Amino acid sequence: MATVTLRQVAELADVSIGTASQALNNHPGVAPETRVRVMDAASSLGYRLRHPTPQPEERTAALSVIGMLTKHDAGLPVAVNSFYFHIQAGIEQACREQQISLMYANVEVDTSNRPLSWPAMVNNRQINGLILAGTFLDGAVDGLQQQLGVPIVLVDSYAAGSAFDSIVTDNVGGATAAVQHLLALGHRHIGLVGANPASPPSIRERREGYVRALGAVGATAYIEESALSQEGGYLATLALLRRAPEVTAIFACNDLTALGVCDAAYESGRQVPQDLSVVGFDDIDTARNHRPPLTTMHVHKSWMGVLSVRKLLERHHDPHAPTTTTTLSTRLMVRKSSCPPRELLVVGRGT
Repeated sequence: MATVTLRQVAELADVSIGTASQALNNHPGVAPETRVRVMDAASSLGYRLRHPTPQPEERTAALSVIGMLTKHDAGLPVAVNSFYFHIQAGIEQACREQQISLMYANVEVDTSNRPLSWPAMVNNRQINGLILAGTFLDGAVDGLQQQLGVPIVLVDSYAAGSAFDSIVTDNVGGATAAVQHLLALGHRHIGLVGANPASPPSIRERREGYVRALGAVGATAYIEESALSQEGGYLATLALLRRAPEVTAIFACNDLTALGVCDAAYESGRQVPQDLSVVGFDDIDTARNHRPPLTTMHVHKSWMGVLSVRKLLERHHDPHAPTTTTTLSTRLMVRKSSCPPRELLVVGRGT
């Protein structure tokens, strides 16, 4: 595999090589949003970051082993999640910097998100800090903290009625921006797939952003409830286009669902994007490699992991500080799955 160069990182982040170098080496004078963009580009490309080894006095001796726990629905096969893979990469990067060991496991839950069992690292108390990624364990996290007696940070996770530090994405703002992109292209009949009453809070927030953007211009909402999956997007899109053939664009609540939208468009005899523009959310690796490459909202996934470790260290040093929620912005990645509706394309050609 070819070595990723600093020039490639700079090009992806749309900055100069000098700015990329300064951001990667934590030099002062780089705007925070630029630093985030460069770090995210480096992580996405697999650029090897060179960090100085922390001096002994800088290390946190007591916080030596962190656990990362993700949810697994009982009865379903265990598969690599391309979204949480990047979060895990960010956690690993931050742990290396601080010379902290990392343990990883799944927690199997039932249909009500109740844990069926805890992994060995929890039962045997092998960790002194815990990051919960992509879990929705209402009521269970408080008991888990009492059992372990260690700081806990939530990443893209929710525990209603509990007070924990958390790292989340601006789902409402990101979805609003995605729909505003389609509106700016001239679309007025924009559908949504990938949400249903049982969706996690992050997806309900994306649906809220969709509704908010359409409401601001008085446009009609076309919502087809579905599972958050490629098959769910496929089936929902076929149903939506049958009942609302006037739809010229669809916002999908994540990229996997958007891929299903594209599959359904082709089966229905529609070309993407000429007959149906498609916008996703998350910017997983498949998005940029799809044909056509998928317009989507980029989520700073690796940074969510990095910040979760930093927050865990802060909580370890000051356990009585108020809990905080850190919300990361998103970024619109315009690729080739979105364009003006066909009638505007025809007018634009002068025909």
